Amino acid sequence: MRQILHIDMDAFFASVEQLDDPSLRGRPVLVGGASRRGVVAAASYEARPSGARSAMPMAEAIRRCPQAVVVPVRHARYAEVSAQIFAIFRRFTPLVEGLSLDEAFLDVTASRALFGDGLAIAAQIKRAIRGEIGLTASAGVAPCKFAAKIASDLQKPDGLVVVPEDVAAFLAPLPLERMWGVGPRAAERLRRAGLATIGDLARCPAPRLHELLGPAWGEHVRLLAAGVDPRAVVPGRKAESIGAEETVEEDLLGRAPIERWLLELSGRVARRLLKAGLSCRAVTVKLKYADFTLRTRQTSLPEPVCDTDSIHACAKGLLSRFDLSRPVRLVGVAAGDLTAETAGPTLSLFPVASERRRRLEGVVAEVAERFGGKGLTRAALLDPPPSGDRGAAAGGRGGARERK
Repeated sequence: MRQILHIDMDAFFASVEQLDDPSLRGRPVLVGGASRRGVVAAASYEARPSGARSAMPMAEAIRRCPQAVVVPVRHARYAEVSAQIFAIFRRFTPLVEGLSLDEAFLDVTASRALFGDGLAIAAQIKRAIRGEIGLTASAGVAPCKFAAKIASDLQKPDGLVVVPEDVAAFLAPLPLERMWGVGPRAAERLRRAGLATIGDLARCPAPRLHELLGPAWGEHVRLLAAGVDPRAVVPGRKAESIGAEETVEEDLLGRAPIERWLLELSGRVARRLLKAGLSCRAVTVKLKYADFTLRTRQTSLPEPVCDTDSIHACAKGLLSRFDLSRPVRLVGVAAGDLTAETAGPTLSLFPVASERRRRLEGVVAEVAERFGGKGLTRAALLDPPPSGDRGAAAGGRGGARERK
């Protein structure tokens, strides 16, 4: 029988902040933008009893937990700690499938002869993470990925749950909201139909579940609820995109202030590409309007790039495909179709200029790394915002969130 682990770090971003700053330990911590429109990227367990949680508007979280300490997001630091955690995973098995910086599936079926059964391996991993890094993780052990992921969440923080061989019996009494991929709207629809637990989903006639959720998704849910999940752990899965987005303090109106934010975000994306040794062949721009309508536009590139200027130029070009007469509350830039930086010779008509931009990006990234994210700033971002463009110099980078 297969043994799959799902390891999930506990309140990862907030825990890293408490690890690095002992004065924060035992105190409620909210990670994210402190501005009026900031969004909570992570909430420590000390903040959660008050109702504060991740993805909540920061203003609401502070209202619920006024004693919380708000700290900014530090993606570079979280990535550094994540690399240490994944190195521990790979001591026990090469079959590690990362889902994000702070969680992964591990197939330890073939590792039992060396390290013991799944329970023993999960316990060893948890001890190593606590002893070597100083953080806690929760683990689920199961014959399949779906059950392992659910199990890891049942006794957080610092939990360890083993699913028995009868996966369906283990899942049956759990509320249907535990079902992977069933959001609030779907859950409400299912409950109106008289379904309350995962067991109810497993017993529901297939035609009825297909009617409620659609044929493809309904069948997938029915099989998972019955404990049927043959999916393999896929090691070394690459990120599909690297991006950055920002909810601004005041709505942006017109092209100029949006272009300024695109420049800032393009720089963040370029630094992350450089650090990962990647280039991109596609750029996506995301705008969320004041009425929360979301629009995205994408373009492909004739050659891979990884520098701020190239990404920003593509992003600016995409603005002509948006309605810029409407106020904008969120701007995002993402690099897609990723490829290794050394994947082959460039086809650029101006190889010298391209190499110069690459070297400049390296210098900027090195300075930012050395000074904790602060360092060189482009002159265009120091200029006063154009008059009459509301929000061009919005204070505070509220709700900075980057794709993982």
